[in-house]
Amino acid sequence: MNVDFKNYGLSEDLLKALSGLAYDTPTEVQDQVIPQALMNKDLVVKSQTGSGKTASFGIPICEKVLWEENKPQALILTPTRELAAQIKEDITNIGRFKRIKATAVYGKQPFQRQKLELKQKSHVVVGTPGRVLDHLEKGTLSTQKLDYLVIDEADEMLNMGFIDQVEAIIQKLPKDRATYLFSATLPEDIEALSRNYMRQPLHIEIEATRMTTDNIDHSYIEVLEEDKLSLLKDITTVENPDRCIIFCRTQEHVNQLMDELDRLHYPVDKLHGGMVQEDRFEVMDDFKEGKFRYLVATDVAARGIDVENITHVINYDMPLEKESYVHRTGRTARAGKSGIAISFVTPSEGEVLENIQDYIGFSIPKVTPPSNEAIAKASDDFKKKLDQKPAIEKDRKAHLNKDIMKLYFNGGKKKKIRAVDFVGTISNIEGVSADDIGIITIQENLSYVEILNGKGPRVLQAMKNTTVKGKKLKVHEARK
Repeated sequence: MNVDFKNYGLSEDLLKALSGLAYDTPTEVQDQVIPQALMNKDLVVKSQTGSGKTASFGIPICEKVLWEENKPQALILTPTRELAAQIKEDITNIGRFKRIKATAVYGKQPFQRQKLELKQKSHVVVGTPGRVLDHLEKGTLSTQKLDYLVIDEADEMLNMGFIDQVEAIIQKLPKDRATYLFSATLPEDIEALSRNYMRQPLHIEIEATRMTTDNIDHSYIEVLEEDKLSLLKDITTVENPDRCIIFCRTQEHVNQLMDELDRLHYPVDKLHGGMVQEDRFEVMDDFKEGKFRYLVATDVAARGIDVENITHVINYDMPLEKESYVHRTGRTARAGKSGIAISFVTPSEGEVLENIQDYIGFSIPKVTPPSNEAIAKASDDFKKKLDQKPAIEKDRKAHLNKDIMKLYFNGGKKKKIRAVDFVGTISNIEGVSADDIGIITIQENLSYVEILNGKGPRVLQAMKNTTVKGKKLKVHEARK
């Protein structure tokens, strides 16, 4: 039987957003998880990243939450700030036409700002354990209406020492809820978590090896530490990647390599945990948009980076943890495309390589470095491509967003204005219906309303002479 998102009995609002996002056929994890999650069953899902798991919990959550309810109905815990931001964006896009409001909370960002955002209508809250616990302890995150808890990348939370915080959070949540736990591996502590806090969870396992090998061409080259840079130059010349992530083990190594490549005029940038969060987001956005071609990164980038069309992953330093190999190489060959993963292995790293091969269940072929002849032959093309600006990628979300205009109104809670007041007023405008209204954010003295389907200019014009709840509000297009 041909599986289709229409088979799950989802609402029109969701199907419209999925089609706009070009989600055509459910992935294996989506097909197994969505029907069960829609029935509120507790689930333990063993699945690699890159398998489409965010949508597997995002779709049922967006389907089940009630727009009218202002307090959070779903809480999603995730190990890194990047992943929290990514999931918030995914939920917003999936729930776009249902006007689902997702809020991300994580450290290194003002608590006060998050507190204000949580005071507004928030259907789904995504966050890192430390900051979520903070909000729960200070009473700024309401749990009264919480029906769904998602624990994402549970094994990574364990590795990062967050598991106690996760337990402390669970103990503060209503018992009567559905819990979905996702993990690439299921160590004993994670199993214990599911036994202690979940109700007869259904176990779903998505075969890992098929995912790791299917579309990725794995190989390794033996090289001395001091010869790595010159090998990297040769490999990138011959492979001439469109988009490539180069993984190093430490922040210091990333900084050094980035400087070397910059000196050689590679279009390159870097990403690691020592950078300020704003810079990390900016680098990721630029990489997504194709503003540069090579990203030098630590493992922080192997989580929550969903960039399509990464053609090559190079392990400049081998990862010390075998799971990291899967997460790193899984950045390529996403969404059914193929990719190339090349690892540099020093003579002393035989055991590291063996551990990885045992874990992934196949041998990585050893290859020889490119010949001088191959390098000379590829050199011209490589130089040409270095100077070309990469084609700016049209984000699949971009066309979903291009018909949206965000309007600013100079009135909010102080004037006793609620979201339903905007919906009522705007849907009375000729040629506009409630379906054309997106996410509504109401603050103390101002509000933002997204207008969908290209109807923004019409609504903007009409609202200049229309009152909301009897009040005349100033209105203009919100600044980007």
